[in-house]
Amino acid sequence: MDQATGLRNISNGKKITKVIAVTSGKGGVGKTNLISNIGYMLSKKGRKVLLMDADLGLGNVDILLGLAPKYNISHVFKGEKSILDIIVEGPGGMNIIPASSGIQKVTDLSNSEKLILMEQFDSLETEYDYFLIDTGAGISKNVTYFCVASQEIIVVATPEPTSITDAYALMKVLYKDYQEKKFNLIVNMAQNKNDALQVYNTLSLVVDKYLGMDLSLSYLGFIPVDKNFPLAVRKQKLISEVFPECDAAKSFMNLIKKIEKFDVDMSSKGSIQFFWNKLINL
Repeated sequence: MDQATGLRNISNGKKITKVIAVTSGKGGVGKTNLISNIGYMLSKKGRKVLLMDADLGLGNVDILLGLAPKYNISHVFKGEKSILDIIVEGPGGMNIIPASSGIQKVTDLSNSEKLILMEQFDSLETEYDYFLIDTGAGISKNVTYFCVASQEIIVVATPEPTSITDAYALMKVLYKDYQEKKFNLIVNMAQNKNDALQVYNTLSLVVDKYLGMDLSLSYLGFIPVDKNFPLAVRKQKLISEVFPECDAAKSFMNLIKKIEKFDVDMSSKGSIQFFWNKLINL
């Protein structure tokens, strides 16, 4: 399905799926936990959500959520299963595409594998309101593939200097090598609002100085350090699910309000088919 066909389908009134990549320059910043809570809360609000674990060789969304999928993305690449066969239901009713674990060859998608996924996702065009992509960390090809093909890119950073430095490095690669000029920032594990704003201000100053004023970095908000996070993780549950009144869960509610206001420019990036069509040409 080419881009022109995609545009015709959109004009014919088909549902538009918002494609959002959540990424980070550094591992260990709580990205998977964050995107899973976002997916859960969107689902609880009646949105149809598909979450893809795009850390294809080291997936852990299923572990975080206490799921035990029988099949994963590697079975799709082998031609043994379809995307519909491997999708599992997660908390809140959101759907999840599980990644494989410990399979080196899927950590760098080939063109044939991207074509397989594009064909498989064709049937999902009208199914979902949100397609959330939990990328791996760093600046590998898979990370940049998924970010560039998405409509919105959310970068997750913490107040740690190494996390801030690596978040900048990721945006630098996406800006200079792929001409991405729009990013959103969520600060995780912040002590308070001022702690989070300091991270945003630091990144904004460096971005303006070294990457150019045409790059936009929007501050979406922060998730505070919360003693309930480790308790929820040990239960293999989401903090928004088991501690809905805690400070972190309330912060997720504030993030959701901003994410729902994302204004997608369908003329340049649109829906799941556009995502895979763009991905195949990267």
